[in-house]
Amino acid sequence: MNRLSALQYSAGVLSPRRAVTLEVRGRRSGQVVSLPLVAVEVGGERYLVSMLGKDANWVRNVRAAGGRAVLCRGGRTDVRLVEVEPAERAPILRLYLAAAPGARAHFPVSRQAPLADFERIADQYPVFRITEPTAPT
Repeated sequence: MNRLSALQYSAGVLSPRRAVTLEVRGRRSGQVVSLPLVAVEVGGERYLVSMLGKDANWVRNVRAAGGRAVLCRGGRTDVRLVEVEPAERAPILRLYLAAAPGARAHFPVSRQAPLADFERIADQYPVFRITEPTAPT
């Protein structure tokens, strides 16, 4: 199902505008791994959230790749994903749950929970800000 959704999201067909496909190089295989995700916008910035928590393979792959990845949605865009500190994640997580109904079963709080509830779980759910790639140094 993830492969089909990734193709659908990449093409931008029959999917919400916030649906994207993330492509990141596998930390062990070196092969490009594609998966569907939901990008949320908060304060003019876009973010990706790991609904499966900090041990999700894509999170480990992004970290191993130094944040370098590609987002696909009607085209391919090189991006750099910058991990957001846990202290800044709560409002993003709450908006993410509102935007990604499929993620709700993976969170121990409801989307209407107070911000304090999201602050308590923020260190368990990585959030990455989508930025422009930086030139190699």
